[in-house]
Amino acid sequence: MFESLGVIGFGNIAKAIVTPLLDKTLLEPEQIHCLVKTRESYENIKKNYKYNINIHYINSEDASLVWECPVKILSVKPQQLESVKELNPLPNQNNQILISILAGVSIQKLEKSFPNHFCVRAVTNIPITIGRGITGISYTSSIDKEQKEFIKNIFERSGKVYEFEENYLDIFLALTSSAPAIISLIVEALSDGGLSGGLHKKLSEELVLEMMLGTILLLKEENFSTMDLKNMVTSPAGTTISALRVLEKRSFRSALIESIIAATNRSKQFN
Repeated sequence: MFESLGVIGFGNIAKAIVTPLLDKTLLEPEQIHCLVKTRESYENIKKNYKYNINIHYINSEDASLVWECPVKILSVKPQQLESVKELNPLPNQNNQILISILAGVSIQKLEKSFPNHFCVRAVTNIPITIGRGITGISYTSSIDKEQKEFIKNIFERSGKVYEFEENYLDIFLALTSSAPAIISLIVEALSDGGLSGGLHKKLSEELVLEMMLGTILLLKEENFSTMDLKNMVTSPAGTTISALRVLEKRSFRSALIESIIAATNRSKQFN
């Protein structure tokens, strides 16, 4: 696939990207070079990660091995970008690929921070950790067709991949990366409703999750529209319309829309 892969930061998302490549032997552990900031991170990876990859401290002599890799994944917090770019001992290397999963950081900003790199912006979400992720990718104009296929192949090992013009990645992030927290809040609130009605919390949450899974399968696999499904379970003067009336009165729909807009705007601010 390629001779080596550098990974700058090795949190849950980076692990979820790299692990399937190792599981499917597309890469060997010795081909992975990971850069970490703290001894705690170093020890944690050495102790708990199932593959014996190369781990380097940011200020160690062999840290340059990460920067020498022809393909690098940048997986740190957006606020750490400035400090990370200062660590690069080889700023003038040409034609390397840098794949950034930093929220809201544009390709233009990446190219300024890492000159002479072909920069790619990827937005993914937490279900990638179980192989059910959604990743949106935007490329610099310098990336050719073969390189695009290669980059897509990295992320297709852990979920679905969509290609976008970059101006769509902020809304993609809000809808796919931030929304799992919104869904979790909805699950929590519904299960608290069951708790209020006398069910034990654990059972209530289990029922909510099973209900949501079944509902999603109806929408996805049976091709029901959301309106059709809503009408199927909403009868005149019944329990469901009573519940929906409360949600409409409390502007539930509007609150969800505004939450996505807020997340989108926050993503843009990182740039």
